[in-house]
Amino acid sequence: MKKHIPNAITCANLFSGCIGIVFAFKGDLQTAAYFVILSGIFDFFDGMVARLLNVKSAIGKDLDSLADMVSFGFLPGIIMFQLLKISDYTSEYLPYLAFFITVFSALRLAKFNNDERQTEDFIGLNTPMNTLFICSLPFIAKDYPMVIGSSILLIAITAITSFLLVSEIKIFSLKFNNLSWAKNRFKFIFLIISALLIAILQFAAIPFVLVIYIVLSIFHFKSFVSSETSPHLQ
Repeated sequence: MKKHIPNAITCANLFSGCIGIVFAFKGDLQTAAYFVILSGIFDFFDGMVARLLNVKSAIGKDLDSLADMVSFGFLPGIIMFQLLKISDYTSEYLPYLAFFITVFSALRLAKFNNDERQTEDFIGLNTPMNTLFICSLPFIAKDYPMVIGSSILLIAITAITSFLLVSEIKIFSLKFNNLSWAKNRFKFIFLIISALLIAILQFAAIPFVLVIYIVLSIFHFKSFVSSETSPHLQ
């Protein structure tokens, strides 16, 4: 039975993503965002449970990517599509550009499954973090409608996030092999700052969290390279 537990959690991720899609199609983007968070929780725990139970499998890996494609690929594309529909766009075809997020999410997930460099960390922005960022936009729109209502800005966000998904930027994962401050200080700093920002700004904090995530990842890997090369320089 235990070998099916991680896959059941992955299926819960998929199920939650499907419900989020229904709300997104209805235009209830904020409720859709809450289901994205639920999917993210399931996505975090399926891998953890698989490692704890030592029941990792090729089927589980493929199922995880298929579930992520729905929850963190198709769903954010729909949210951006809906945002573009209510923006100041001038062409009826412009909102369809939102699905570049879906296309590049698929490319990112396929790349991840076949890239041996990404066994511990990520190369390119991971789809759950990108989806959380996209889902934060409807909440920001409540306070800053003129900003998020700009089709130019939304298309720019679509282009930038699509690039980040398949970029060669190294991004640390939040898996901890140990609790050493020296080896994980940038991860700890990220979690502390993110928790504070989210407590204060809630969903509006996510864009700042994304920027901090990328910046701290750059410093993390620079410090890692320095620590690896320093013994040879002495």
